[in-house]
Amino acid sequence: MDKKVFELETVVLDDANNAVVIIDQTLLPNEVKYLHLTEQADIWEAIYELRVRGAPAIGITAGYGVYLGVKGSQANDFAAFAAEFGAVKKYLASARPTAVNLFWALDKMEACLQANQDKSVAEIKEALRVQSEEIKAEDIRTNLAIGEYGLSLLQPDTGILTHCNAGTLATGKYGTATAPIYLGQERGYNFKVFADETRPLLQGARLTTFELAQAGVDVTLICDNMASTVMRNGWVQAVFVGCDRVAANGDTANKIGTSGVAILAHTYGIPFYVCAPTSTIDMNTATGWDIHIEQRNPEEVYKKWYTQPMAPETGVKFFNPAFDVSDARFITGIITEFGIARPPFTQSLKEIFKKKAEAGY
Repeated sequence: MDKKVFELETVVLDDANNAVVIIDQTLLPNEVKYLHLTEQADIWEAIYELRVRGAPAIGITAGYGVYLGVKGSQANDFAAFAAEFGAVKKYLASARPTAVNLFWALDKMEACLQANQDKSVAEIKEALRVQSEEIKAEDIRTNLAIGEYGLSLLQPDTGILTHCNAGTLATGKYGTATAPIYLGQERGYNFKVFADETRPLLQGARLTTFELAQAGVDVTLICDNMASTVMRNGWVQAVFVGCDRVAANGDTANKIGTSGVAILAHTYGIPFYVCAPTSTIDMNTATGWDIHIEQRNPEEVYKKWYTQPMAPETGVKFFNPAFDVSDARFITGIITEFGIARPPFTQSLKEIFKKKAEAGY
């Protein structure tokens, strides 16, 4: 496999310099710039402004961020230290309300805190550092497992459509929806990938094509409204997307536009797979209707990428949800690190978590 794409470290802890180091994804593909974030406000801003994005990468950043947020604490006892930790956790949790990995990672860090409350503050800090690094290592293991399960569903020369970016840039490494593609590339599957541009923030155009091209994958960029045409032409045999949250019934929140792709795939009889680490599956959320959908700055729709506004700035209303929800009835399978869940998801997702528990997680 071409290693260049994996030389891109999406999120790294620079413990010696008290920094979270990220690629500023708002500058891609034109500039690869690493940001060294040492202030909590800068870490929060990086998550909110999508300088770091993708549910797993957000979780990794949050884990590192909350550790660094209390690393310099002068607290002498657990109660005072825990109070500082809670304030940092609450602040970082407010950056993105939909991505469940953000809360999952912060909760893992808090569980580590509680598990070590009988130790000295210095020992607790070290335990938090180790836990933050394990969040990233676990993500990489998870992505490789998802890649193997996903690849088992594909034949050589398959045409694959993907939406947004669920690749290396969205995770610790390999990606979720792209993991089968990278493994197939390594094994000579000769996949043909169609990447939706993914308006309004163009993660497919700026990020997915960037990393797939670096890895030598045959990738074609299309506008979001071209998905129907490439499906009708018979160029797509499978759709692979990532997700930000999966409800207990299989409804899935992902970047805006994903639900339209799911409906199109269903119409054309094309399997639609969601690649979902179990950390993104929220069994406490009954259906997609219960998922909070973040509303973003309207300027992203008509102004962000243009030298001049592309719509009147007065007399026009703007609607800019970050995500939409794909109904479970349009989803062929949800690929996790512990296997593939299929309808009815209310039962199969429980089986996935049973396997996870049996594996000791």
